[in-house]
Amino acid sequence: MQNAIVTDLNRCVGCLACSVACKAANGVPVGSFWNKVLRIGPNPKSPGAKCPDVEMYFLPIGCQHCANPECVAVCPTNASHKLADGTVQIDKAKCIGCQFCVMACPYNVRYLNDDEGVVEKCTLCAQKIAQGELPQCVEQCGARARFFGDIENGIENLEGPGEPAAFEKDKSYEAMSKTRVKLGDYVHPFKQDELHKLPDVGNKPAFLYILRDRQWRGKE
Repeated sequence: MQNAIVTDLNRCVGCLACSVACKAANGVPVGSFWNKVLRIGPNPKSPGAKCPDVEMYFLPIGCQHCANPECVAVCPTNASHKLADGTVQIDKAKCIGCQFCVMACPYNVRYLNDDEGVVEKCTLCAQKIAQGELPQCVEQCGARARFFGDIENGIENLEGPGEPAAFEKDKSYEAMSKTRVKLGDYVHPFKQDELHKLPDVGNKPAFLYILRDRQWRGKE
């Protein structure tokens, strides 16, 4: 089992709702982020091209919950560990704040919480997925660009929140939040070469990104 998030970058509008929702749900300190959104571009569509022949997209980045996480390998106390659901978690009771994991992470998504003296990062909202809910960043994505689930079951089966417009006015937010759409039924078709991952240095990142008709610059 490998829980992960797949993001359709052609749908992402860079609204930062995922980042704000994450901070609110997990109490992330000011100045720190479990999920941040980068603007990639504008870049020329072809060599020498100038505006308006440019392209850009937004790239949400957080812990990739790698299959072979280097942060776990270097942790001297086993505070960083991988669970059966594929997520990488931190046991704060064991963390000594040495920051070896911070230095080992190729994506710069861990940080030291100075007040607590422990390292923190995205947990994929473990407290929510344990109850069958979606991670907060997925649930609050207004563009419906993010989908969550066991990637070993096929990315087409990953789930996102239902469409608000499809509900009657008397439906509560709680009822709406429990509905799901599947990636395979919802997003526009894509080819295998339009699926991307952040650079793999042997850690095997689990998250996937869909990007059509634009040049993937995730390796840069």
